[in-house]
Amino acid sequence: MFSLGGFSRGREHEKKLWDVLIIGAGPAGFTAAIYAKRFGLDTLIISKDLGGNMALTDLIENYPGFPEGISGSELTNRMHEQVKKLGVDVIFDEVERIDPAECAYYEGPCKFTVKTKNGREYRGKTIIIAVGASPRKLNVPGEAELTGKGVSYCATCDGPLFKGKKVIVVGGGNTALQEALYLKSIGVDVTLVHRRQKFRADKILQDRFKESGIPAILDTIVTEIIGKDRVEAVRLKNVKTGEEWEMPVDGVFIFIGYEPKTDFVKHLGITDDYGYIPVDMHMRTKVPGIFAAGDITNVFKQIAVAVGQGAIAANSAKEFLEKWAEKNGE
Repeated sequence: MFSLGGFSRGREHEKKLWDVLIIGAGPAGFTAAIYAKRFGLDTLIISKDLGGNMALTDLIENYPGFPEGISGSELTNRMHEQVKKLGVDVIFDEVERIDPAECAYYEGPCKFTVKTKNGREYRGKTIIIAVGASPRKLNVPGEAELTGKGVSYCATCDGPLFKGKKVIVVGGGNTALQEALYLKSIGVDVTLVHRRQKFRADKILQDRFKESGIPAILDTIVTEIIGKDRVEAVRLKNVKTGEEWEMPVDGVFIFIGYEPKTDFVKHLGITDDYGYIPVDMHMRTKVPGIFAAGDITNVFKQIAVAVGQGAIAANSAKEFLEKWAEKNGE
């Protein structure tokens, strides 16, 4: 589905000192690349995939310009095509560590070294971190063992496998309701389980969910996922009454939020207690020359927000480089 152009040229890209290295190819990373390249900056994206959580979303209805909605995979493709048209390559790899070179941060841009799991190293004058966040786990017995065997975090990816079968969707936010509606639309027998009495989703989604007739078990949590080679049942507990029972199901789809993917930068001291990267209004982190954008900054997790932050981060990287050049008469 996606072009892997750029991976084979990875060694060539290692020899270059880039103006901007962007880590992550979701909406924030793509937008940062578009703006950085249009500013005339040498720009490279390093990412283990394309689109992030956006690519896994069945239908996006709240991104401007698409009144009928657009699939996450299609929006990812369009953003990627725009980046490629500008001449920005995507290196498909996972970043393991960022090391700043010894330099006086405020006197000029550092030559950051980005090290990847494939043993490659890329150098950049500035870094924009846009890796997003990964689906949060329930952390209950059976979840890890049965992931890919009935436990899923992506209805678009795995939903068609459960047509005519019984599943539960866990969660009460926009994603949970949206994915439950999608599963029902493709013929899955779906029930929603939510730990609270009220949903956190947008009213329009709550209204649509109510109209769908999908049953909801409220004030209830999953305490165990049961099965040997496949999911066979879940153990549920009512958080108010303490009642527990087993419910036979073929699948469990979990949508309870996200966790940041920031282990690779914690040594830089730019993350908070929850692993997110705090930024100022210019997307600047605590380390001059390193910027962050998108879900990783713990903002309202929406594509439109990530896009806006990506544009700001690219502009801030440009200004950072311009100030250094001006100071040094370049």
